[in-house]
Amino acid sequence: MSCPFGYSSLNTPQTAEDETKTIAESIEKASLIEPSLEVNNQKGVYYGSYLKLEELLSIQNPESIKTDNPAHEEMLFIIVHQTYELWFKQIIHEIDSIRQIMSTPPTPERLNGVIVNRLRRITEIQKLLVDQIGILETMTGLDFLEFRNLLVPASGFQSVQFRLIENKLGILPNTRVQYQQHHYASFFSEADRKKLEASENETSLLQLVIQWLERNPFLSDSKDYDFWSSYKSAVDQILERDLQRIKSNSDLTDDMKDQSIKEVEKNMESFKTLFDQSAYEAKFKKGDVRLTYRALQSALLISLYKDEPIFHTPYLILNLLTDIDEQLTLWRFRHTMMVQKIIGAKIGTGGSSGYNYLRTTVGDRYKIFLDLFNISSYLIPRNTLPQLPTALQQKMGFVWSNDLTK
Repeated sequence: MSCPFGYSSLNTPQTAEDETKTIAESIEKASLIEPSLEVNNQKGVYYGSYLKLEELLSIQNPESIKTDNPAHEEMLFIIVHQTYELWFKQIIHEIDSIRQIMSTPPTPERLNGVIVNRLRRITEIQKLLVDQIGILETMTGLDFLEFRNLLVPASGFQSVQFRLIENKLGILPNTRVQYQQHHYASFFSEADRKKLEASENETSLLQLVIQWLERNPFLSDSKDYDFWSSYKSAVDQILERDLQRIKSNSDLTDDMKDQSIKEVEKNMESFKTLFDQSAYEAKFKKGDVRLTYRALQSALLISLYKDEPIFHTPYLILNLLTDIDEQLTLWRFRHTMMVQKIIGAKIGTGGSSGYNYLRTTVGDRYKIFLDLFNISSYLIPRNTLPQLPTALQQKMGFVWSNDLTK
């Protein structure tokens, strides 16, 4: 017997009598009891009642039904957008749970695995949301025109849950593109504006990640070890070695040497900015970077030494945060392309410039964890990494042993 909730068929009773008995026992043990419901004379949870299917399936009310020309495609349009909102609700549920875990420092190591699992769930939902655009694209531009004017002035821009997701993740208010030259919240109802304002005042996931990174105890372990100074020394040696290798390479023409030297000098300048704390903090105050200086150092340490056991899970967390940004960017891009495909250069139903507005939202300005993407600019090869002190390595690792005294 198959089950809509995904229970395995391995435990399916062999006879109809046993099956009825098992179902009855399950109903009796159910935590959610609806006294008014009876199935086979047994009270308990019923599939349709538990999922509120009667209510759920009755809330698709096409506007075109009210006209003399009902549009077949409007049902698809409504269901796709309602499905988006359901998944948005789940994403918010996951983000809030992660924020709650990280809000009480220090975050227990055993809960890092929970964070990884929930971040991964968010990215899997996002992939589904991107793919769902393909379903909506089965509706042609002519199909949409049959009911489009009936939607004015409603707009997908008014998805308060999507804006809550952005705020809870940590989008910076000044990075938003103005919508029709107005603050984005101006186009929401008063009740929704209050929700958005409240979310802007909450501690975002980005802020909690920064605080978490800043607590990294391995940036300096003793007077004999400081990650930042040892990393800077390694970088200086690598860049100087690259410069000397180019100058001494007799196979290169003078033009090729000049070009290669310019590239190395460009890298030197980039790293020079990285190691200038005052310059970095000035960029942070302007909003050009999102991570604090110490948080950046911590993220780089985790990325460079991700093979150390203690950094396995933190590295996964950082990687999944960039995956969330990547999927958000992919969704925005696919959505923009769909809008251009279906309505072309027409204005949006909410009065925006439609495609022209949407394409301004695809880019780095909307990446919340942009600095984590840019970490790759400062990675160096494994064989050039400074050797960690033995005592520090022992703290970072673990060894299975039957002897608990070791």
